[in-house]
Amino acid sequence: MPTFLRYAIPLLVVYVILLVGLFAAMLRPPAVFGHIMSKLPAVSYFLFPFEPMWLVARRGNLKVGNLAPDFALKTTDHSSVVRLSSFRGQTPVVLIFGSHT
Repeated sequence: MPTFLRYAIPLLVVYVILLVGLFAAMLRPPAVFGHIMSKLPAVSYFLFPFEPMWLVARRGNLKVGNLAPDFALKTTDHSSVVRLSSFRGQTPVVLIFGSHT
């Protein structure tokens, strides 16, 4: 076996194992994935295709016409909790994500 293949095959196997592990981490909740990412060296951003993997891992399975997943949030004054499902069948709801400061 040529010297090149003797080193290239084990490196490729390690790379694929790391790639699969990173993709599995992307499937975890964002807080867990963020914790994992904080431990990776900066060079890993150049070694792995983060954006395509992230888009596949986080694509979800909602289709046009599906009901939005239900969730509950505290009001800004923390006096009560509002559920998205409580508005179903009433008025349209607009969700705005971002800073309001």
